[in-house]
Formats: sequence, C-alpha cells, structure tokens
Amino acid sequence: MPTSGSPGTAWPISQYVLKVHSRCDLACDHCYVYEHADQSWRGRPMVMDTRTVTAAAERIAEHAAQHRLRRVSVVLHGGEPLLLGPERMRQVLTVLRQRIAPVSRLDLRMQSNGVRLSEAYCDLFAEYDVQVGVSLDGDRAANDRHRRFANGASSHPQVLRGIELLRRPAYHRLFAGILCTVDLDNDPIAVYEALRAVRPPRLDLLLPHATWADPPYRPPGRATPYADWLLAVHGRWTADGRPMPIRLFDSLHATAAGGHSGSEWVGLDPADLVVIETDGTWEQVDSLKTAYDGAAATGLSVFTHTVDEVSRLPEIAVRQTGLAGLAAQCRACPVVTQCGGGLYAHRYRDGGGFDNPSAYCADLKELIVSLSARGGIEPASVTTPVDQNGTDLPDGLLDRIAAGRTDPGDVRFLAESQLAITRAMLVEVADGTPATGRTGWDALTWLDREAPDAVEVTLRHPYVRVWAVDALRQLGTDDAVADTHLSCVAAAAAVRARATVELDVPMRSGVLHLPSLGAVTVPEPVTGPAVLTLEPGSWRIRHAAGTTQVTFDGDLDATVPQVTGGRWQANRRLAFGGTTILFEDLDPHRDCHDWKAAGRLDASTLARWAEVLASAWLSIETDLPHQAAALRTGLRAVVPLVDDPAGTLRSSTARQAFASVGVALADAPATAMMIAHEFQHSVLGAVLDLCDLFTPSPALRLTVGWRADPRPVEGVLQGTYAHLAITEMWRQRASQESPGSLPRQRHEQYRTWTATAAESLLDCGALTPAGDRFVRRLAEALTP
Repeated sequence: MPTSGSPGTAWPISQYVLKVHSRCDLACDHCYVYEHADQSWRGRPMVMDTRTVTAAAERIAEHAAQHRLRRVSVVLHGGEPLLLGPERMRQVLTVLRQRIAPVSRLDLRMQSNGVRLSEAYCDLFAEYDVQVGVSLDGDRAANDRHRRFANGASSHPQVLRGIELLRRPAYHRLFAGILCTVDLDNDPIAVYEALRAVRPPRLDLLLPHATWADPPYRPPGRATPYADWLLAVHGRWTADGRPMPIRLFDSLHATAAGGHSGSEWVGLDPADLVVIETDGTWEQVDSLKTAYDGAAATGLSVFTHTVDEVSRLPEIAVRQTGLAGLAAQCRACPVVTQCGGGLYAHRYRDGGGFDNPSAYCADLKELIVSLSARGGIEPASVTTPVDQNGTDLPDGLLDRIAAGRTDPGDVRFLAESQLAITRAMLVEVADGTPATGRTGWDALTWLDREAPDAVEVTLRHPYVRVWAVDALRQLGTDDAVADTHLSCVAAAAAVRARATVELDVPMRSGVLHLPSLGAVTVPEPVTGPAVLTLEPGSWRIRHAAGTTQVTFDGDLDATVPQVTGGRWQANRRLAFGGTTILFEDLDPHRDCHDWKAAGRLDASTLARWAEVLASAWLSIETDLPHQAAALRTGLRAVVPLVDDPAGTLRSSTARQAFASVGVALADAPATAMMIAHEFQHSVLGAVLDLCDLFTPSPALRLTVGWRADPRPVEGVLQGTYAHLAITEMWRQRASQESPGSLPRQRHEQYRTWTATAAESLLDCGALTPAGDRFVRRLAEALTP
C-alpha cells in the first residue's frame, strides 16, 4: 500500500511560482534570492521570454487536465515582477489565461515590493483578475532596516503609495495582503499598528529564513525571542477584535482543531508547490535557496519534463509525506500536528540534510503552548470527532445507503440536513459581516418569518451553499462581497414571496444574478453597486448605466417578463423522471466542478440536452431500479460542462453543491451512468457532513484500479461508492448478453475495481466504526 512520497508516484501540483523577472529594484539585505547561499540567479536570463511562459503554461494546463484539478494557482514572482513593464506583463497574463483557464480555474497572484505599482498596472491586474501581495515590514523605521534601494534610500513612501492604490474602490478586490518579515529589533506592537493602519485584507508574519548551518539571530539570555515577539502581536491583535486575518495564527488555530493549515510554515499539509525560473528550469520551493547553493535545483526544465516528472522527484515527494517525513524528534513531540516540523528549509543542517527539527523549534513550541494556555488555540488532542458510530443517523439509513438501496425518505432526510447546514452558514456569514452592511441578511430574516416557503426554495438551490462557503473564506477580506450576494439571495426569495423590499445588490459585467430564478442583463457592462426595488409584479434596478424596469404577471416561473433597459434570462428546467429539474447555465457560483462549466446554451443545444436527459432517465429506470426513485427525489440541478475536445466523457460533483451534478453532453446511456455516478458522490458527501466514516490521514494513499495515481482515503471511499452504482448498471445491462460481450466485460471490470478498493479501505486502518460498517455493507452489495 503506497503512501505519499512513494518512489515513482506522481502527486498533483496545484501551485506554481513563475519567476518572470530575476532582478530587483531594491537591495534588501535579508533577501534569500540574492543574499543567501544559492546564487544561481546570476546565470539566468533577466526576463522570462514568451516562449518560456508558453511552455510553462502548457505544462501546467496539461497537468491540471490530467489530474482534474479544480483550481490552479500561479504566483508571478522575482526578483521584482513589476520590472517587466505593463506591456510585457500583459503578454504573460494573456498566455497564462489562454492556456490554463480552459481546463481549470486559474488563480493569478503576484508578490511585489510595491514600489512600481501604478494605475496602468492596477487596470491591467483588474482586467486579468490578478491578486497582488505587497511586502512591508512595518513603519518607516522598521521597513528601512532591510527594504532599501541600493543607494540606501528608503522605499517606504513608494510602497505606501502602491498600497494606497490597491485600497481604492476600483482596485480593492485586487489587494491580497501584506507579507512582513519578523525582525527582533523592531517593536512588535509598532509593527502591528503600522500594518493594521493600511487595512490589509490579510497579513503574513514570516520568520526570517535561517537554518542550523546559519542559525537565526537570538539576543543573549532569550531562549524563544521569536515566540515572544509573535505573542506580543497576538495579544494586541486579539484585544483589537482580530481586525484582519493573520495567517500564522489562523493556521495554528485550524491545525489545533485537526484541520488544514493552508501553509507550508506549520501543519502537516502536503506541499504541492514548484517554481519555474526565468530560463524555464523547474525548481523546488524557493525558500530552499537559504540552505546551500543548488538546494532548490532539480535539473529539469519545462521544455523537456512534465509536471508529473517533477513531482516524482524524491526531494519533492518527501514534502508530501506529512508526519512520516519528519525527524524522529518531531514525530515524538506533543505539538507536532500543529507545528508540522516548521518550514522545510529551516530544518537544514550541514551533514544532516533536512532530517531535523526546525531551527525555530523552541520558538514554535513555545508559541503553540502559550496560545493554547491563553485560549487562543485548543490542543488537537482534545478535539472530539463528529459521530463515528452512525448513532446520530436514523435507523437503517447508513446500511441502506451503503448497500446502494437509498430510498426517497433517506434522500429527504439528507436534503433537510443540507438545508440546515446552509442556514447555519448564512448565519456565520451574517455574524462576520459588519452590522452596517447586513441589509441582505435583515431582509432574508424578515422574509423567513413572513414567507418561509419562498426562503426555503431559494436556499435549497445547490449553489447558494457554494457561495456561502466562499463567503466564509472571504470574511475579514472583503465583507462587502459576502453581503451583496446575500442581498441577491434575499431578492430571489422576495420575488418568490411577491414581497416589497429595497436592497443594495451587485452588478457584475452588466449582470444581476438572482439565485434559482435567473439574471437581468443591462446594455452597459457595468460592475458595481446597484439598488433593486421589488414590488409584486415589478422590479426597478438603478445602476451606473441608468435604470432597468422589469414587469410580469403572476408567477415568474410561468411568465415571460417585459424588460425596459435590459433583458431577462430565466433559469430553465428540463423534463427528468416524470418531473423537471433545473438546467443551471447561469449561476456565477456553478463553476466549481472538476471541469469548466459551459456558458448559456443556445436553443438547439438546449433541445439536444432535453432529448438526452429524457432518454437517460429511461436508462436509469431500467438499469438502476433500486436507486431510481431516490435519484428522482434528490436530484435538483444539472450543470452543463464544457465538452472535452478529445471526446472523453466528463462529469463532476461539487462537494458543497448537494443534489447537483455537472455533466458534459454525451449520448443517453453514458449520461445515465454519469448522473448515477455523480449522484452517489452527492449522497455520500451529505452523509460525511453528518458522520465521520474515516479519520483524516494526509499521508495515507491507496491505489485503485480506475486511477493511475494513489488516492487519499476520502477519494477512494467516494470512488468506491460511486462505482457501486455503475457496477449495478453494467450488471443489469449484461444480464441479457452472452459471455464475453462488452457489457459483461464492463460489469466484471467495475465489480473487480470496486471490490478491491473496498478491501483496501477495510485494511487501511483509517475507517471509523461507522466507516467499517459502511464499507462492509457496500462490499456485500456487490454480490446480488
């Protein structure tokens, strides 16, 4: 049974640092690129040329498509990336968007010293949706200690000018946050106050790069000075009500609860980041340049080697192994799940490589223990897992679902639990939004009292919860985004309730979305706030381009509204299972599947979909009779996905979008299988929200017959359960066929895959009692 880091195993890489310029306009004396052990920058091109950018983008896109990565992050880095100039920067961004965005959601970011930020740059970044992080070490005195020009002049005024640009309303969404390197000679409270004053959406406090070979500076008589410095900041930050997220503290809080750190600095998350230098060479994480000359080198290039080949390198794979990849001293430490051994580069020791604790070991331990004592975090060992025995579920539900005999009542129970979770998330979003900006929440709570059925129908829309999850991640970063879409949710409920209400709502590129209903498009592609006035049978939208009026008689679902100053696009429904389901090609939050969601479909393509879905239902009734009633009860929406140019079938389930599946257009029998397969994922996802079937183990990977790459436990459990339905469908199709026929071959293939995966799950040691029971029932169901 392989685990992360097994030789020859390719692990998905989702984060890339692109060194688009290898020089800098500052001369920071603590910079690991120019001032530490590795000096390879001297022999590389100053600028990454278009040929190299294109080759890198193609490698990233190829890897994202092969591993079905939902999101890929590319960080433009240097040196100083702004030295490219706006026109060359545009060329880079265009290539990245054109090559990667068609296969995966592209998260573009840039880390800069901020000195050269300009309106021209900000307009460009707004056009290409690039998030900008800025390096700043505090007030002028603190920042000038290291971040100066080569002639010794201060960079502080220019950096503040760049940050002020990012804080303008037109560019605020681009501001990713501030990166600050800790310096013990700087007063921690003065640094914190200076950084808080510029109101960053996020703050990263980084320990200065050091190793056992080149240890961090420590004043005489102070055993843990870096912990002391950070604890001082934490105390003031907590007293201030935590006005912005600080990633180190948030990561320690998350890991204490058994969650992910989201950072390489602490925790046991598998590292999935690689660097591409200006000449196209692949390198390991950039911080390794502080260890020794050549520490980050791989000897591979984007022109000659794929991402899979890079990820197979032992030095890359070892950072995917979690606890198993740490030194024995770390594995025995009581805070290891929170500390995670610290940053990999900081573990280096001459003659001992990286098999050591961090050079900041004492500081990290003191920080974690002190925060726990303060109540800032709780030790991971005291967290209590959710129901691991299935005792909180209705009698028989877990057994029926595991055996592929889910009934309509089971689906309704899961749907109610999902609705309750969505409601709880909306409360969290509202609680995290400033009281002055909660118009959407106020309207929704009033409607919930006056017209609860209208609110319930709206909240059952699968992509309301997808938005809520994203909104919770953005709290403290962009509260306005959270509240304005909540106003759209409230507006959709108000339309259904035929209520009178006025709401501040967002226009995005000339479109106002109303979840579960449709969208109003205005002639000008305006983006910004608008005022929506709703009355029974009419709406008025006042926006930057003018006023749009919508009027209709009766139920909006059954009438065609008249629109002045715009047009209306209604959500469409198609026949399926004796009723209709939502065919969702409008909602902006539907693009959360493994494959890119298709845009609004024309009439002829929609008609083809209607034929396919009607025929697919007949196939489901015939080939999956035990599940058909549950699927008819539970499936609420189908999202059309962009077709694969090669003709490969595409389907997907988004974990947060219960009762919705994404499918690319195919023939009816294939569509039936894809819908059944994805609905199984949706059902199991809802079960996992209520009952722990396994204990998370980041390093544990299992091999399965249907994938080349070993998979985490949850992925194997999900795949095994989905294949139970496909095995049953092939069994039904094979029942009238002769031995050796294709349906019989397919049935045997899926049955073998599923049975073998179930055995691996039962043997892996990660299943809870409920999980063990679930997988045993599943295995038993493979033999009719």
